[in-house]
Amino acid sequence: MSQVPGAQPSPPSVYHERQRLELCAVHALNNVLQQQLFSQEAADEICKSPCPSPSSCPPRAKRKNKGATVQRRQDPERQIVARLAPDSRLNPHRSLLGTGNYDVNVIMAALQGLGLATVWWDRRRPLSQLALSQVLGLILNLPSPMSLGLLSLPLRRRHWVALRQVDGVYYNLDSKLRAPEALGDEDGVRAFLAAALAQGLCEVLLVVTKEVEEKGCWLQTV
Repeated sequence: MSQVPGAQPSPPSVYHERQRLELCAVHALNNVLQQQLFSQEAADEICKSPCPSPSSCPPRAKRKNKGATVQRRQDPERQIVARLAPDSRLNPHRSLLGTGNYDVNVIMAALQGLGLATVWWDRRRPLSQLALSQVLGLILNLPSPMSLGLLSLPLRRRHWVALRQVDGVYYNLDSKLRAPEALGDEDGVRAFLAAALAQGLCEVLLVVTKEVEEKGCWLQTV
């Protein structure tokens, strides 16, 4: 369809889930993948269901790369094979209240089930070494203020936040935001990451393909 002369181009369609309960990990997964692939039920299954085979169970999350090759899945909630704590009555990977609050092991297992790899970013490295063009998206874990309705509480809890490029623009897809926040180009997202890491309690997880993870090309020498 041709553009009307003088008209502004339509803004890109950016998928953005808003916060519900303590499901920020589920929202971050869907936001970084730019579609609704996971639900609370799927995350709970990752926490508690037994492994089909020992080889399909990922080791607990450590600060090194994990993953498998990228494949398109029609029903990722049924296809995920990575499971964590099938026999735990008090499951260590989620809230005891059943409201979410999933840990990084759930995020890594969910992405592994889709054939993606995850890489912890070493905060000691300069961000200029991060090859953003090789990264599908980023998931941050950082402290976030708590509130009760309109009342702000003097407490902070850990919160998962997705960053993703859409049509050449990077967006902050924090589920606590009313709408996606445009960060701009690579310089803009590096500035955002630098500010987040400067808080001292921020961790950054890179979402990449298996090939990128194996070749290490998410890291560039400057």
